[in-house]
Amino acid sequence: MNNNDILRRLRYALDISNPTMIEIFKLSGCSIEQPTLIKLLKKEEEEEFISCSNPLMSLFLDGLIVHKRGRRESDAGQPPKPDAGLNNNAILKKLRIALDLKEEDMLAVMGLAGVKLSKAELSALFRNKGHKHYKECGDQFLRNFLQGLTIRNRNINPEQNTGE
Repeated sequence: MNNNDILRRLRYALDISNPTMIEIFKLSGCSIEQPTLIKLLKKEEEEEFISCSNPLMSLFLDGLIVHKRGRRESDAGQPPKPDAGLNNNAILKKLRIALDLKEEDMLAVMGLAGVKLSKAELSALFRNKGHKHYKECGDQFLRNFLQGLTIRNRNINPEQNTGE
């Protein structure tokens, strides 16, 4: 799953408009114009597609955290540093923070997508990479999480195909 796909799915799941997307990027210190945003939201096979890099995706997620939760007192005036080594685990963790999801909320979102997992399996995704119980978050898991978010936030019947 590439960052552009994640960006599109998040935009749909959270019902974020283009002006709000631009504002979210600005909250992380990244200035993006509407034409650039449109190109980031295109699919790979479409003309004028621009690939969303890990640092750019990280800035969007950091901006989403500020947009949803407000800026932390200790970070006042300091834009976040983009994470070039962004992976699915880090994306999941940033989404959990931005949306203020507790363990039960995460399990419920995954349940909406038809995925059942234990608290231990979930916590393994948030452990440090060197930890013996660390588990890598695969593309399918992240895809299911975003589908569960879509179902939850858009009040979609789980049997319906979201099309995203």
